[in-house]
Amino acid sequence: MARTSDIEKAAGVLRAGGLVAFPTETVYGLGANAEDPAAVGRVFQVKGRPPSHPLIVHIGGAEHLGDWVEDVPATARLLAEHFWPGPLTLVLRRGRRVPLEATGGLETVAVRVPDHPVALALLSAFGGGVAAPSANRFGSVSPTTANHVRAELGDAVDFVLDGGPCEVGVESTIVDATGEAPSVLRPGGVTREDLEAVLECPLAVHSTSRVRVPGQHPSHYAPRARVVLVEPEKVVAEAELAQELGHQVGVLLPPSFADAAVKAHAVVAVPGSMAAYARGLYGFLRELDQRGCDLIVASLPVEEGLGLAIANRLRRAAGPRR
Repeated sequence: MARTSDIEKAAGVLRAGGLVAFPTETVYGLGANAEDPAAVGRVFQVKGRPPSHPLIVHIGGAEHLGDWVEDVPATARLLAEHFWPGPLTLVLRRGRRVPLEATGGLETVAVRVPDHPVALALLSAFGGGVAAPSANRFGSVSPTTANHVRAELGDAVDFVLDGGPCEVGVESTIVDATGEAPSVLRPGGVTREDLEAVLECPLAVHSTSRVRVPGQHPSHYAPRARVVLVEPEKVVAEAELAQELGHQVGVLLPPSFADAAVKAHAVVAVPGSMAAYARGLYGFLRELDQRGCDLIVASLPVEEGLGLAIANRLRRAAGPRR
């Protein structure tokens, strides 16, 4: 747990228009005062993020939701009651308190309450909303430790609030709650199955949507190494062939092939637990980069529970580069 003095210092940096990297249960965020267009603009500048890509406004509790959105439909209220604090982001109509700079020019805003004691303490001390994407360069692997933030962004961040490693490890689930039928715009830390159980109806999952939200760029969450996705039973053969052809190959070895001997530059055995895989995914990708791999061979997990979010991140990591 970060010291109270660090939390107060971070809150002061936000009030002064500065940028603070802070922990959440999902990944580390790069935060600015959500009501300060100039500070929000610095977030985009530091990340190299296109200004049309909206940010998520983090607030201290569900009771504050009405301060930031135009109206709160019954569906949104129900989801907030069940999943906040937690890794769920709701897209609703923008309230006047939110500048268009934070929403990518849209009349919708993405809002969530993080489930991390340091993040909640920061929001309480600051007393406002914090607009924050992940604390990394746009399109690259998200950070799940304070050291990841420091290594990638360095002095571009005014203060890094260290709250230890992130527990969930992949970003929040984004649900569009603006229409009559809610839908998942980005799978994440709250599973589709859990959402459907609360809503008592099936939910569509969209790879693209009429509403722009974080994480929908074709290439996202990507390491420096190129990522190739194959069927689980082909991972070993694909990796060994690429290694023979002169690549420095990294392998995310599926649990069902954990005992296989692979002739590759670096091998990471994927955990059998989807929660453990999600928690470690970005760290695994960073490790393979650090070990000098230029190609990573992986397979998609079964797309159920957190496996849906992991598969989404791997597909984006393997997407066409800018």
